[in-house]
Amino acid sequence: MTPILNEALAAAAPLRAVGKVADYIPALARVDPARLGIAFCGADGIVHGAGDCDEPFSIQSISKVFTLALALQKLGMRLWERVGREPSGSAFNSIVQLESEKGIPRNPLINPGAIVVTDALIGAEGDADAAIEALLAFVRERARDAGVAVDEEVAASESETGSRNRSLAWFMKSFGNLDNPVETVVGAYFRQCAVAMSCRQLARAGLFLAFDGRDPQTGLEVCPSHRARRINSVMMLCGHYDNSGEFAFRVGLPGKSGVGGGILAIAPGHGAIAAWSPALNEAGTSAAGAAALEALVERTGWSVFF
Repeated sequence: MTPILNEALAAAAPLRAVGKVADYIPALARVDPARLGIAFCGADGIVHGAGDCDEPFSIQSISKVFTLALALQKLGMRLWERVGREPSGSAFNSIVQLESEKGIPRNPLINPGAIVVTDALIGAEGDADAAIEALLAFVRERARDAGVAVDEEVAASESETGSRNRSLAWFMKSFGNLDNPVETVVGAYFRQCAVAMSCRQLARAGLFLAFDGRDPQTGLEVCPSHRARRINSVMMLCGHYDNSGEFAFRVGLPGKSGVGGGILAIAPGHGAIAAWSPALNEAGTSAAGAAALEALVERTGWSVFF
């Protein structure tokens, strides 16, 4: 895998620093846009990497995948009464559909949907701190690394500039789709998005989704197979906001991007891939990261459409 990963990075190299970093979050504005890394973890649990694959970065919205898995574990199908499963076709922080659809977010991978999922997890765990600790414990176990942590500087930076997310939360609160106080929920949401991981850690953490909810190395069932497939389907349809169709067209794998420049992609039956490059396209997906994943699929044939 290592030569293939290096080839994928070489193919994506012309797109290093093409686009712009998420400068609306001050702590992310300082990240070098030319960084580029990729990692793959397969059924044996061994992680192969290339480029800047050991550099921790803010996973941002990729955290929504793990929070969704954990909330479904706690609440089951009841969660879908509060959030939909349809693509939004709008920006990740749009408020337009919330008004016409009475405070029910289109899916759990856009910001309002993820805020509802965080609220549900807080309710299941008892308070916001317990919810974040549960998320960290889940991710650390999946990544096989107890060092995964929240970057508190990034969390504070997000809180300082988080007016839009607070507006989304208040709007949903007005429709009765938020149980906890708005500031409690968004505070937990900002910390969730500020989890820092490397490509190696992220690829290992997402491995269970490539093998029907089981850790293939240990045989442990992380979630039932039907749930893993549903999470993958939501990632395929909604994982890159209004860029999801383009990602499916070019890469053909379930994936989730974050404005920190990371992308987690799932190759069912093969493994999990994490790519990172901080410069984003207009839809908020890493330009070089998506190109690296496209090049990887071309070399492996792992697209779900092949």
